[in-house]
Amino acid sequence: MTKIIHPVAGAVALTIIATFWLSTALTELFASHQSIAMVKTAIPWGFLLLVPALAMTGGSGFFLAKERRAGLIGAKIKRMPFIAGNGILVLIPAALFLASKAKAAEFDTTFYAVQALELFAGATNIVLLGLNMRDGFKMKGRFRARRAARFNTKPIL
Repeated sequence: MTKIIHPVAGAVALTIIATFWLSTALTELFASHQSIAMVKTAIPWGFLLLVPALAMTGGSGFFLAKERRAGLIGAKIKRMPFIAGNGILVLIPAALFLASKAKAAEFDTTFYAVQALELFAGATNIVLLGLNMRDGFKMKGRFRARRAARFNTKPIL
């Protein structure tokens, strides 16, 4: 069961974070302040799905790793404190702050400075989670080179 939960929860978490990031970037570039406020106030509600997905991913990952800490597993484990710290110390507080500013229609310099920080931190987490996903695929053998064709064919001239 854990072998199913880990990749599914990880994919869900990465999809949610990417959705937050893309929604923010696209509304900032192309939408009205009203649309930005709608996105910024919706994101904290998404934490109700994101936080459990991340917890399931981390917990199942540590369970699957058992005592192993080398190689690809070690690389994944080393990234997790940065991902968690970035989320807890930067992304969640920034999202809550931006939601309150957007709800009050306060699109000032502070709003955009925190917005830039949030986009940078979110992109960082997307990259780190993507690297973890890539390493998980490697461990499962999903990126192994395909064998050469079984039939030796010669080009027709």
